[in-house]
Amino acid sequence: MLASLNVSAQLALPDWVRGRGLAMYVTVFFGTMTLGSLLWGELASEVGLRWTHLIAAAGALLAIPLTWGWRLQTSPGLDLTPSMHWQEPVVNEDVEIDAGPVLVSVQYIIDPDNRNAFLRAVDRVAAERKRDGAYAWGIFQDTADPRRFVETFLLESWIEHLRQHQRVTRWDQMVEQEVRQFLREPVRVMHLIAAEPADDGDARQ
Repeated sequence: MLASLNVSAQLALPDWVRGRGLAMYVTVFFGTMTLGSLLWGELASEVGLRWTHLIAAAGALLAIPLTWGWRLQTSPGLDLTPSMHWQEPVVNEDVEIDAGPVLVSVQYIIDPDNRNAFLRAVDRVAAERKRDGAYAWGIFQDTADPRRFVETFLLESWIEHLRQHQRVTRWDQMVEQEVRQFLREPVRVMHLIAAEPADDGDARQ
């Protein structure tokens, strides 16, 4: 069981987050073992060791049908290698790496008849964005043009967005292809950084 769980945890995580993910896995695993030992010990002191074993066995049998659909990922099912398919952001001057927050907007033009299928596909893309560091994700429809949808999300800094480019996997690329099948025009991506007034020295220059 331990070997299967360890292998599954490692296969389910992309390279860039594997260390942090495994740290969380180990923390939860040993934390639940400690809590379980406390609860089962308390139960054994109340009803006796024999009944505690019987209850544990019954719980294990009950867990089989309840968890049947939750399969461990014990073989490579998702291609989590970096795809590097996102184009580099266009900038007219160097951007400070800690500048932010960064607002990214993605414009989609689709056939309104495909609205529901498109939104379901975009919802899967949202999970990718949030996993890679984005927050405040949203998808909006233009009131003047029902074909036009705009996806927006925020990142804490410019360097965090550049890292997001490196974190996108081949599996994510396949998910994005499901969205692109509904497009009638190429997507348009915009990058905006929070604007702050220049100090007096910069203003004089």
